[in-house]
Amino acid sequence: MSTTLAVSPLTVEDAEALIDAARTAAEDAGVTVAVTVLDAGGHLLAFRRDDRAVLIAGETSTRKAYTALQLNAPTADLVDAVQPGGLFHTLPTALDRPLLFIAGGVPVHRGGRLIGAIGVGGGAPDQDHGFATVAMEALAQR
Repeated sequence: MSTTLAVSPLTVEDAEALIDAARTAAEDAGVTVAVTVLDAGGHLLAFRRDDRAVLIAGETSTRKAYTALQLNAPTADLVDAVQPGGLFHTLPTALDRPLLFIAGGVPVHRGGRLIGAIGVGGGAPDQDHGFATVAMEALAQR
């Protein structure tokens, strides 16, 4: 007999904690950002854009989260894969999906299962990735 261990889904409370941690890390670095959190189905759980963040940061944070979720990988790890000759070179144009292969999107796992994703936009790609990673670490500490 096989048993399946239930894994709690990503909650709005979790999403708010991710957003708060990412925004705090960004503020500490003097960077204004937008942060998006999606559930496992790709649905918006939480979103926040700093009043001073560039407007496109909202779109990039959402697309980064979506890409991390769909490919179950940090977008920072996928940047080279979409370059000419890369494994996913044609993926951004082959699909009619809001994919964005720029660092700042990170999948969220619980109990080894994919339960959502966070995307951060507004800073340099390596900064956005760092803010998302800090948020993941904060969630793991809860």
